[in-house]
Amino acid sequence: MASADPAASDILAEAMRPALLRLYRRMRRETQDGDVSPLQNLLLVLIIKSPGIGVGALAEIEGLRGPTVSGHIKQLEAAGLIARTPPDPQDRRRTGLVATAEGVRRADAVRRQRTDWLARRLDRLSPAERQAIEAAIPALVRLGE
Repeated sequence: MASADPAASDILAEAMRPALLRLYRRMRRETQDGDVSPLQNLLLVLIIKSPGIGVGALAEIEGLRGPTVSGHIKQLEAAGLIARTPPDPQDRRRTGLVATAEGVRRADAVRRQRTDWLARRLDRLSPAERQAIEAAIPALVRLGE
């Protein structure tokens, strides 16, 4: 595979970064759950995808400090959106985290709101613009890996 032109990549990155940031902020603002912050929703989704995950692993995945994640976990737990698993028999200090039925419901509701919001925005685009976005999805996924 030929190497990309660094100058062209810089130009593309400069154009793409603010567009993606603006889109993310709009979607987040339009679909915010008043009781759960965007970071808490992200943590909730990670817990749903990995039942039994620990606070340390969540912090590592998101590149955050353990105490920061721990504070958000306590708030999610107090809101009844997650629960702790019984202690690990091998290490009694370690408990995992699981989403409650209410936590799953809330995460699903936010996901549906965001999908609906994005679908309404996509409806405003021309068929050619929608096709261009569809064609870019695999590359965008790779960028996020």
